[in-house]
Amino acid sequence: MAAANHSPSSPYSCAKDSGPVIPTTSLVTFLERVQETAFQTYERSKFDHKDFIDLSLKFDLSTTVKAFDEISKTENGSVSTKDFEEFIGKWFKSAGEDLVYVEPMDFETEPYGFLPKVENPEVRAWALEVHGLWKKLSREVSSSVHDHPELHTLLPLPVPGMIPGSRFREVYYWDSYWVIRGLLASKMHETAKAIVTNLISLLDTYGYVLNGARAYYTNRSQPPLLSAMVYEIYNRTGDVDLVKKALPALLKEYQFWNSEIHTMIIHDAENCNHSLNRYYAMWNKPRPEASAIDKRFASKFLNVNEKQKFYRELASTAESGWDFSTRWMRNPSEFTSLSTTTILPVDLNAFTLRMELDIAFFAKIVGDDAIAEDFLTASHTRKKAFNSVFWNENMGQWVDYWLNYGAEPKEPQTWEAQNQNQNVFASNFVPLWIDLFNSDTPLVEKVTRSLQSSGLLCAAGIATSLTNSGHQWDFPNGWAPIQHMIVEGLWRSASTEARKVARDIAERWIRANYVAYKKTGTMHEKYNVEKCGEYGAGGIYRPQTGFGWSNGVVLTFLEEFGWPKDQNIDCN
Repeated sequence: MAAANHSPSSPYSCAKDSGPVIPTTSLVTFLERVQETAFQTYERSKFDHKDFIDLSLKFDLSTTVKAFDEISKTENGSVSTKDFEEFIGKWFKSAGEDLVYVEPMDFETEPYGFLPKVENPEVRAWALEVHGLWKKLSREVSSSVHDHPELHTLLPLPVPGMIPGSRFREVYYWDSYWVIRGLLASKMHETAKAIVTNLISLLDTYGYVLNGARAYYTNRSQPPLLSAMVYEIYNRTGDVDLVKKALPALLKEYQFWNSEIHTMIIHDAENCNHSLNRYYAMWNKPRPEASAIDKRFASKFLNVNEKQKFYRELASTAESGWDFSTRWMRNPSEFTSLSTTTILPVDLNAFTLRMELDIAFFAKIVGDDAIAEDFLTASHTRKKAFNSVFWNENMGQWVDYWLNYGAEPKEPQTWEAQNQNQNVFASNFVPLWIDLFNSDTPLVEKVTRSLQSSGLLCAAGIATSLTNSGHQWDFPNGWAPIQHMIVEGLWRSASTEARKVARDIAERWIRANYVAYKKTGTMHEKYNVEKCGEYGAGGIYRPQTGFGWSNGVVLTFLEEFGWPKDQNIDCN
């Protein structure tokens, strides 16, 4: 299943990459060398690059580097498998050893009032197993990381938290929103608050929430959903102290996302200027967690500036969370045509709008009417920008807007219809998640009809795109956060038809997760929405299990929609 390439034109330029770069650590630089040696030594299919960048030192860095330099290597940089494995075993602790299992403080085998709408005993038993996975994903940073941070790429965090699972051993930013939603369904309010505490700690230290809690993630963030996490916890607990603690941090995060590198100004047909957000990583080198692969992709560029630009696009796409998808490519068949920094993504701007609304709400709670008024005004200004820049009346969708390449952030760009990306992606429907949009019933009904005819709705949920590219954020993969945002947006509306579609999608997704779990014994990172009960594939690493946000969305859907006693749960 493929879509024609209608991406707006964005002529390639060799302009010097002069954006900001935030350095990592000497340890990360050394571990990239170790990773490269592993790449030369093993068959690519037999190892995960991230395993080597996550290693912890047993001894100090300079001694370890000296020992590494003394290993006998061939001309291409490889060493014998025996020598390499002996070196790794002698000088490193294995990836993940710097995280310690810890029993969640508020876990109960079957919490009081758990999923009251789930009446089917089969589904209820499964839901309790998914609930039980929180125990398996609970971790705290080891004392060694706090005492000897120079030996680890893992960053110290103040309290225990939840990891996604498998290769994703550390806390991740946007995953945490759906983990928290699941924890709230599991009545684990204190664990949910602890996750927010850790993210605020990163924000206070670095000025923004990192992609993940690793030294190599310090140069980028991820979709900004911290305010939404705080809102959901407050909504359940009424914890005003949490709001008071979070508000200064959220103001700082808002400033980061509206700084010069993350904003561009669009001048619309009505003579209005709109400041809108984009992804832009502070990095122009190979991503350490995938350094060896990134270098191979970049080898087609001969010019250093071209390579640096490509590396920034890779890191910026990782900042989007959608790594990788044809959504970000000027040429869907050419991976090196990534151009994420020249796109104003509709979903990122929806998240920023949500942040504005949340901050206004929190400011009211703590009695700061001036901040509340400022952010309410900002949210209405951004809503106008959605209508002017992102909305496509003919499609009945909001679509990404492509910038003219090479323009300076301070210079307004004039809105042009041909710069709207009219390819269909699930992100085109994410604004439904925001109450300013889902409260408009005629709009919701138009967007619902568009979703139904889009080609994205499949047997087991919503596909991410219509293009089967082999990238994991493309067809036929479906991802838990996408299902949740669109379903919740439809469900919160007053439209009977939209709510019916929401329930139908949620039931398809629950079935797909259930059947895959029964077949494999685990929850998966992504699913194949063409085939109920099949997990997803594609991308540059093996499909992962665990899995934080998948668990969270299933529990959230079961809490909202339930499952009738006599309703079959198997794939139809």
